[in-house]
Amino acid sequence: MTNGRDITDGKQMAEPKLTRKQLVALLEAEFPEASHAVGDYEIEEVWHGGARVRRRHHERSLRPGGTVSGPVIMALADFTMYVAVLSAIGWVPLAVTTNLTINFLRKPTARDLLAEARLIKLGKRLAVGEVGIRSDGKEDLVAHVTSTYSIPVQPV
Repeated sequence: MTNGRDITDGKQMAEPKLTRKQLVALLEAEFPEASHAVGDYEIEEVWHGGARVRRRHHERSLRPGGTVSGPVIMALADFTMYVAVLSAIGWVPLAVTTNLTINFLRKPTARDLLAEARLIKLGKRLAVGEVGIRSDGKEDLVAHVTSTYSIPVQPV
């Protein structure tokens, strides 16, 4: 998967609407009960329509058999997609997931997980994207996700 930092169709992608630092501050203020920006998740990089997020490995996120549980992987994918959407539309905290489809491809190793999201299509009301998730230091995907977000109408 390539990210939005690359030159596409002969033109450079736009700058993100929010920087990594701005996103972290807004998430901490809006969702203080969640560990998104400061706990288990670390927003590593943000670009217009994309993001890379790390989920730190913890033994408590393992399921029997020693693999990372599916809900943990899905939460990482959803959060990474949320960050990608906000990078493209700005601070619209009420943007919500309307669909998320995940394919578990292989057992992740017992290390951090890295998720990279990119928007495939951004409209006025919907954003469609994909997320690839890898174990840190590995090339092969452990999961592939497609997701759609609903973007609420913004007052003018």
